[in-house]
Amino acid sequence: MLSFWLGPKSSNDRISLDSGLRRSDEAFLYFNCNANSENAIMSKTFKQQALDYHEGERPGKVAIEITKSCDTQQELSLAYTPGVAAPVRAIADNPDDAYKYTAKGNLVAVVTDGSAVLGLGKVGALASKPVMEGKGVLFKKFADIDVFDIEVDAHSTAEFINTVANISPTFGGINLEDIAAPRCFEIEQTLIEQLDIPVFHDDQHGTAIIVAAGLLNALEIQGKRIEDANIVCLGAGAAGIASMRLLVSLGAHRDNILMLDRKGVIHTDRKGLNPYKWSFATEDTSKNTLLEAMTGADVFVGVSGANLLGEEALAAMAPNPVVFALSNPDPEIDPVLANQVRDDLIMATGRSDYPNQVNNVLGFPYIFRGALDVRARRINEDMMIAAARALQKLAHESVPEQVRQAYALKGEPLGEMSFGPNYIIPKPFDPRLRDFVSSAVARAAVDSGVAQLPYPAHYPALG
Repeated sequence: MLSFWLGPKSSNDRISLDSGLRRSDEAFLYFNCNANSENAIMSKTFKQQALDYHEGERPGKVAIEITKSCDTQQELSLAYTPGVAAPVRAIADNPDDAYKYTAKGNLVAVVTDGSAVLGLGKVGALASKPVMEGKGVLFKKFADIDVFDIEVDAHSTAEFINTVANISPTFGGINLEDIAAPRCFEIEQTLIEQLDIPVFHDDQHGTAIIVAAGLLNALEIQGKRIEDANIVCLGAGAAGIASMRLLVSLGAHRDNILMLDRKGVIHTDRKGLNPYKWSFATEDTSKNTLLEAMTGADVFVGVSGANLLGEEALAAMAPNPVVFALSNPDPEIDPVLANQVRDDLIMATGRSDYPNQVNNVLGFPYIFRGALDVRARRINEDMMIAAARALQKLAHESVPEQVRQAYALKGEPLGEMSFGPNYIIPKPFDPRLRDFVSSAVARAAVDSGVAQLPYPAHYPALG
């Protein structure tokens, strides 16, 4: 009986889904931060715009609306007592009827502990709420999925896990968000094992899926194969480890991957490694620094911090390199500088003001849409690979005129809106994303045996 909608300026003035997201595209840091190099976060003017946007006449970005009529005494008696007893008894007899009589099947919990929020770090549960509301905006805008944002003030990993597990009957899926490594790995894995609904840590797998799709296309353009590529990953947190895991599943060799953290290249002889870093530790102790790791490398994936990739290290890469500098708001190396150092590279960042934005909104709404529509018990690796392959394929397709014109208004040359060095990843407002990604995910769920419903009849036919 309840549905989610984007927050209005006032109770009598709802902003449309389209205008609501375009405003948040400018004001909400998750989607993009167009900070200049003189200010690491945002200008004073932009900061005030963001505060004004979130305050408005009605604070926040999300609200609830009723989906059934409740205007008469009869309708009131159906919505609540005594009529509500009928679905209660039905669900008590058959728990699956919760999907028939409640909003569970289209409801996702966006859950955080506030320990690793955007580039702001450990700000706490309450301060993370604007980000979680913003995530809900994106779920609703792009995939028509309802969201409750849940900010958990938990003092231990076990307490957080228990809280999420205890509230899970309410939801059709759990999206974990902005939880620091390494605890995020334990939290996700434990909840996946305990629950029979999809649990997905977007900071891990959402990033990994978009990175994988873009990288496969970039390597294709550069005349290289993932099976042969030497890959350097700067950053050994949730996004870095998950991205390398997925690349290995897609054909990359672990022996060709060097992962670095604050101490340099991660070696097997280093003391105190957690098991997640250990899985990408190398026995080769001849390379310790970023410069040494980058010498002869085909691929750089940065999920670390601003300006950590120097000109010398970039220059030392193999011919026709691929550089994914994903730190936000400022990447590991400025794209302008990178292209001055290497005119043969393909580059991606996390920002929308440069080509090839690695943006998780290309993934998580559609992944959950596909999973929910077949009532998947989990989001497994087959489904993640299917999502990456679908995004990879979509980038090869001709871009619809409406998408081209939308980005031309932002000053992006129309000539760059076709598969090539400056277009290896689809654009977030491409209307075909739902058909491509959700259908691929749903099919993979059915084929891998985690779906409880058949492939939806209203989905595109798959060959």
